[in-house]
Amino acid sequence: MSNLLRIRRLAAVVARSVRASGGFKSAIHKASGLYRKEGFSGLRNRLRQRRDLSAETAKRNSYDEWVQRYDCIDDEQRVAIRQRLAAMPDKPLISVVMPTYNPKPEWLTEAIESVRNQLYPNWELCIADDVSTDPAIRPLLEQFAREDSRIKVVFREQNGHISAASNSALELAVGEWVALLDHDDLLPEHALYCVANAIIANPSARLIYSDEDKIDASGRRHDPYFKCDWNTDLFYSQNFFCHLGVYHKPLLDTVEGFRIGVEGSQDYDLVLRCIEHVGVDAVHHIPRVLYHWRVHAESTAGGADAKPYAALAGERALNEHFARQGVAGSVEWIGRGYYAHYSLPAPLPLVSLIIPTRNGLNLMRQCIDSIVGKTTYSNYEIIVVDNGSDDPEALRYFESLGQDARIRVLRDDRPFNYSALNNAAVSQARGELIGLINNDIEVISPDWLSEMVGIVLQPGVGAVGAKLLYPDDTLQHGGVVLGIGGVAGHANKLAPQPCYGYFGRTSLISSYSAVTAACLLVRKSVYLEVDGLNEQDLTIAFNDVDFCMRIREAGYRNVWTPFAELYHHESATRGFEDNPQKQARFRSEVMYMQRRWGDLLFKDPAYSPNLTLDHEDFSLAWPPRVEPLV
Repeated sequence: MSNLLRIRRLAAVVARSVRASGGFKSAIHKASGLYRKEGFSGLRNRLRQRRDLSAETAKRNSYDEWVQRYDCIDDEQRVAIRQRLAAMPDKPLISVVMPTYNPKPEWLTEAIESVRNQLYPNWELCIADDVSTDPAIRPLLEQFAREDSRIKVVFREQNGHISAASNSALELAVGEWVALLDHDDLLPEHALYCVANAIIANPSARLIYSDEDKIDASGRRHDPYFKCDWNTDLFYSQNFFCHLGVYHKPLLDTVEGFRIGVEGSQDYDLVLRCIEHVGVDAVHHIPRVLYHWRVHAESTAGGADAKPYAALAGERALNEHFARQGVAGSVEWIGRGYYAHYSLPAPLPLVSLIIPTRNGLNLMRQCIDSIVGKTTYSNYEIIVVDNGSDDPEALRYFESLGQDARIRVLRDDRPFNYSALNNAAVSQARGELIGLINNDIEVISPDWLSEMVGIVLQPGVGAVGAKLLYPDDTLQHGGVVLGIGGVAGHANKLAPQPCYGYFGRTSLISSYSAVTAACLLVRKSVYLEVDGLNEQDLTIAFNDVDFCMRIREAGYRNVWTPFAELYHHESATRGFEDNPQKQARFRSEVMYMQRRWGDLLFKDPAYSPNLTLDHEDFSLAWPPRVEPLV
């Protein structure tokens, strides 16, 4: 067998197993490169390692086992919950609102029974049937209403679709709080107990949502969505709120319930209008699976394509929200979620791109050529911070940069201190916006800077980070998750492209607690407000994480976008922690971060306590870091 044929066969396996970017042709290229470096035995070993890693990852993500260990209620817990309920001084009445239209009778029965089986007793179930044509539905609902006085049913005289039916059910509700339940989905028995606890513990809350999973026809739970706390930018990208969604009834009265014309995304539109009234600080997240979303052909649990009209309704709801809020921009459905485009002002604000370097001729030439040659955003300056370069060719190149009026070179001969170099350059920057750029960055998407500027100018935004790829097209930076490795790690690092990430987060705009300063944009006023990078305690590592956390501490949110895409030839600048001095410095910076931020490093609001801090792939936490149920 020829070498080429053997490579092609192995490449086919590589393409299937790691979904190499660019498909089979890219897999051939990668397999050939490995063959040249390591031979066929090395190529087989790499493939075996990939398979072993995939198997290990699958084991870590065994949701069946996770549920058995951490999400099943036993008799002892039931007794403890009932004892706590008996001692609860105030049990808010929760109205469960359920519109129905031709559900399978057995699924409708299971949905209703899941409410009747709640450990929390103070509920009512408000059902509005939207003129179901199945003759089995009306007598079934009437029977339930006769058997349980807490179940109220209204039969509409004219079919009006889900918004109208939901409003009819809402008219029956007398509870202080309203929970939404679809006619074929299920609530676990402790769902309303957890909701009542959250209501009592968070008196300022007006909107509450939980985690969710899916359930198939055989009753098997799968595909859990362990959500982050409220995340404005992610919510503009997807409706993560919906299940289990709980609303303060007076707020629903204020916004006049569900809106006609956005059917399919009526709950998305409802939350958008609610937060316009009460603000995002009134939203509370319960990090537990309190909703089982049934998967079938007509359900959006089976994929957005099941109800394409719902995606278009969500697009309309978001655009009308932007218009009401005075946001200059538009939102479009992109198949895996929504993409918020923010308009740029006129005139364009000046962006100062700061690039520290020592020598690094080839990297710098590549970096600056890609910025100057590809960037469509026109109003920027580049500040090269020359940190003691002594390579004659590099020095000649830096001198030549002065021929471009947009580029300045600042000489700074102090010992390498990344934080200090950037802080000093910011003091001389003319721009309203500051871009921190590593010298090993290379532009991919021409609109990268326009994308980041549009986001950073939005009210409440602090730092904005970009999607960075390694030269082999695997993901280097998709946002920073706190707590991984004791301080922080990069979300989905090394994932092959295309990478959509956990519930699409690597393909959608989203807030994170931190983003990397390898490519970071921030308003100069915010940079100065938080005193820039920490040049005393964090000279090299974690200065960007600390910087972003101080930005959050000051009341801003940090945003990551996949629509600004660049290569990052990581560690070409400063190398690895490969000698005792560097390792000691790194340890001291880890210790500083842990002293400065303490438990906040392990309670990342942009990440779920049900997900791991041992890996960067959003796999399950064993055990989860949630408070005990009782």
